Amino acid sequence: MDEQTLLDKVTALDSAVEKSRVTANRPAVDVTAEALVGFMETLKNTPDLDFNMLCSHTAVDWIKDEQFQLVYQLYSLVHAHHLQVSVFLPRDNPVVPTVSGIWRIAEWQEREVYDLFGILYDGHPDLRRLFLEDDWEGFPLRKDYKDDFMLDETKK
Repeated sequence: MDEQTLLDKVTALDSAVEKSRVTANRPAVDVTAEALVGFMETLKNTPDLDFNMLCSHTAVDWIKDEQFQLVYQLYSLVHAHHLQVSVFLPRDNPVVPTVSGIWRIAEWQEREVYDLFGILYDGHPDLRRLFLEDDWEGFPLRKDYKDDFMLDETKK
């Protein structure tokens, strides 16, 4: 299936899905947080899509827009096609349902995003820090993060 056909098929699945507003080097769609789990289940369980692999999951801090973009990279081992799925969340309440019930690897990937960005995954079976110590304050990959160990460029 070519990329445009894939995009057409995927965007027709749910009214909460639209072609991505962010440029990507592969087919990409945006979905609401409320529609995420149902949409992802459909992507995995529809035979001619069969996105059986969550390759990666991360976040982008769009501080000027006061939002986070969650980025999920999916792949179908059966059909050899890729899809990028994004969810935009407000910075002041970054909560999204977990997709760990669909792909087990999401448990670890969501813990990483939680640890470094502070995104909360509703329904996650074990949401706790992955890399940083339990008493660490803040989330180092947020663009407004500061700590005592950071270099102050204004003092150079």
